Amino acid sequence: MVRSDSNVPVRSWSHAVVTGGAGFVGSHLCTALLDQGAAVTCVDDFCTGRLENVADLADRPGFTLLRADVTEPFDVARTADLVLHFASPASPADYLRLPLHTLETGSLGTRNALALARRHGARFILASTSEAYGDPQQHPQSERYWGNVNPVGPRSVYDEAKRFGEALTTAEAGVNGTDTGIVRLFNTYGPRMRGHDGRAVPTFIRQALAGEPLTVTGDGRQTRSLAFIEDTVRGVLAMARSELLGPVNIGNAAEITMLDLAHKIIHLSGSRSTVEFVERPTDDPAVRCPDITLARGKLQWAPVVPADEGLARTIDWYREQAAA
Repeated sequence: MVRSDSNVPVRSWSHAVVTGGAGFVGSHLCTALLDQGAAVTCVDDFCTGRLENVADLADRPGFTLLRADVTEPFDVARTADLVLHFASPASPADYLRLPLHTLETGSLGTRNALALARRHGARFILASTSEAYGDPQQHPQSERYWGNVNPVGPRSVYDEAKRFGEALTTAEAGVNGTDTGIVRLFNTYGPRMRGHDGRAVPTFIRQALAGEPLTVTGDGRQTRSLAFIEDTVRGVLAMARSELLGPVNIGNAAEITMLDLAHKIIHLSGSRSTVEFVERPTDDPAVRCPDITLARGKLQWAPVVPADEGLARTIDWYREQAAA
């Protein structure tokens, strides 16, 4: 499924469209693209995105905010040469609250974003997820692994939306020749995550700074692989510059248990919080760790921000937000 064995080409964009651009990852992509000289149209319906994530971009030359639901056909005012489809509820709290919208964003939304890229002759990148592997029986997970997903479990609305989006993106490339690529993102964290979005890092930081017990699910031995937002953005843009169809894993191969993560955040924040064990959610994956051989070899990409540094920077951001 790889289109080229060459090194990552030098490629720049005059106008990029980022769906879900007011979300956590999407807003950082908007900033990075503007910093690289591209005009950016941020498309968001604000079901989970936040205006404050892009407020500091409003006055930057070339930035446009388009309030739109990607499950309906949409277009942009000027020709685009890059479409990054990042619209979707991504945290369990959000996709369990918005199950039908999550499925529609992965299906209708992906189709509409692909149609935009096709009309404009743009490179298209789909943000997929490590959740495509479900509760994996292969460890670490490589792109060749087909996954172990419960299609009717509570998490299926997100897992299957992304898996369908991958199938649709692949079919679009095959049938219409659209220049597409797929990235599977692993456990990205950093500033701009909502404290109550339900994922481990923002939940633990919020609790630690408030002096509350950190709620670790199950026995805490389940693992995740944490990638700081700056590393993830570099990986996504490296994929955009390439000619790969993918999917390509973008994540950090360093695993950490949830219990160790909780203790690390307590230590880094200087909190006196304790750990409290709570019930583990249904279909919660036992392990999560990417094989990033493909990204290293084809994109010359690998994460560089150590966990202690990334978590400390994230904790500082939450402190600043609380003070403000």
